[in-house]
Amino acid sequence: MQRHLSAFLLSALALALPILAGPSRADEPMQGLFKAHQACPALQSIRKQTNPGDVKLQPERSYKLLAKNKPDASYYRVEVEGASPPERWVPVDCGETANASGKAPEPAAPAEPGSAAGEGGRAYVFAVSWQPAFCEGLPDKTECRTQTADRFDATHFTLHGLWPQPRRLAYCGVPQADIEADRSKHWDRLPEPVLQPATRRALEQAMPGTASFLDRHEWVEHGSCFFEKSAEAYFSREVALIAQLNASPVRKLFADNIGRQIQASAIRAAFDAGFGAGAGERVRVACKRDGDRRLIVELTIGLRGDVGDNPSLSTLIAGASPTDAGCSAGLVDRVGLQ
Repeated sequence: MQRHLSAFLLSALALALPILAGPSRADEPMQGLFKAHQACPALQSIRKQTNPGDVKLQPERSYKLLAKNKPDASYYRVEVEGASPPERWVPVDCGETANASGKAPEPAAPAEPGSAAGEGGRAYVFAVSWQPAFCEGLPDKTECRTQTADRFDATHFTLHGLWPQPRRLAYCGVPQADIEADRSKHWDRLPEPVLQPATRRALEQAMPGTASFLDRHEWVEHGSCFFEKSAEAYFSREVALIAQLNASPVRKLFADNIGRQIQASAIRAAFDAGFGAGAGERVRVACKRDGDRRLIVELTIGLRGDVGDNPSLSTLIAGASPTDAGCSAGLVDRVGLQ
């Protein structure tokens, strides 16, 4: 009898040990990709803020998404190849998710508002920057060294890009040599988009990054997949869309609050006021850390429909899917290193 009891206890203990030894995680599994916008520290432990190897994410690179730390996530767990250990935690406002899903999936992020050409038309992400915040992290870029308080981009949104969706839709028909030059950030080696003089002038105002050949990068990676294979059509319509944004209550909200913090809820309300009820639900706010400040650096806006000769931002926003708000609040930065 004692031998049978001992065998039973050993068997029960063997079953219990894997449970006791296994990781006790409250995080929720996710699938998809996380695209970094900043060189954020990649932590092994959120609580201890440990970072073996002083690992940082590479801006504009995508990482395998593994989990979020809670339903209302403040950190995502991603896989960083070459790091030891490779599973790391990064703040949600370090970038954006694409194709994200899991046990408790979040609303679709602007990086993936829908299929490229499904019911309701083509889908896009329209990304616009707040240039002073962008320049805090990259002060040596030509467009940042020359920025002044009276220049257009000090008080207006600027173009980052118009990205056909899904995100895997990139480099359509682009020669391999240009793809390699783009990925290695040798944008000066890329062909210059062919534009009418008036379009070029308007683009240089709306996209100060043309001084660093951002237009070449955007055309090669994203514009090459635009439904009209014409740089003139692609950029002139982007310019038309951002002109509508800069004439809206959203731009006024930012310009009136330079040097102050604003809430994502206020940004979304301004979109509703300017582009119709529900428009704000299609907007995601991206922030970055600058010392002890959290700056609003970019808005990503979901669009769906035909971006034709006279595109309507209101109509295109209304066709997109809702998304999460992203960063809950941030500072509207002013020109100059703070």
